Amino acid sequence: MAEPLNLQLALLSAAVLGFRHGLDYDHIAAISDITSVQNRMKDAMRYGLYYVSGHALTVTLLGAAAIGFRVSLPQGSDRWAERAVGVTLLILGIYVLGSLIRRAEHGHHHPKTRITLLINAILWLYWRLARVLGSHDTKRREVFRDGYGSGSTFLIGVIHGIGAETPTQLLLFLMAANLGGAAKGFLGLFMFIVGLVVMNTLMCASAAGIFISGMHKPYVFQTVTALTSVYSVVVGVVFLLGSSNLLPSLTGS
Repeated sequence: MAEPLNLQLALLSAAVLGFRHGLDYDHIAAISDITSVQNRMKDAMRYGLYYVSGHALTVTLLGAAAIGFRVSLPQGSDRWAERAVGVTLLILGIYVLGSLIRRAEHGHHHPKTRITLLINAILWLYWRLARVLGSHDTKRREVFRDGYGSGSTFLIGVIHGIGAETPTQLLLFLMAANLGGAAKGFLGLFMFIVGLVVMNTLMCASAAGIFISGMHKPYVFQTVTALTSVYSVVVGVVFLLGSSNLLPSLTGS
């Protein structure tokens, strides 16, 4: 009886860790940014869940590698991944701020911010270079051409998953790898993902509800959206500097 009980407690702990992981600063910033620039509840939920899916997939792959092969990301890669997360949060925060300004001026919510223009210029140069070198099948790409898309939000989730080897996630990988056999380890990983998805789905629904309902009160909407942008930029700078460990715990642990 002791072993089944210990396994059940371990699986419950994995789910709690996943739920806790969903409260990380980058999750809050990204989900708030993504949902704040949508006009409909359905779109806010859909794009928010694309982010969640990308993040969950990356965590699943990293966890599977830890359980099946007892390996994780190379030493030092977490610092670069953390900075990549910081870059995405900066881009999202500036995009949200530009969206707010554009909405106020023109009633349109898909702005061409300087960051967007810079990234699109780099993509255009890559496309032109590929064509000059003879690769005429290369497609010309743009980010945020029509606002957020499924691919861009999914990719942000993937990047955040790579840069998310936080203590809770590392603890999950260690615990799952030592549950006693690969099958139990993957079960622990599954419970972690369940907790993560549940928390982030609740966050998507809450953020979408706040922003969509706030559209009927322009002052409230503008204030909340501006705060969202500032929060994302601040957290992005902290991550970009590699100082996310200095942020206080959101769960008091």
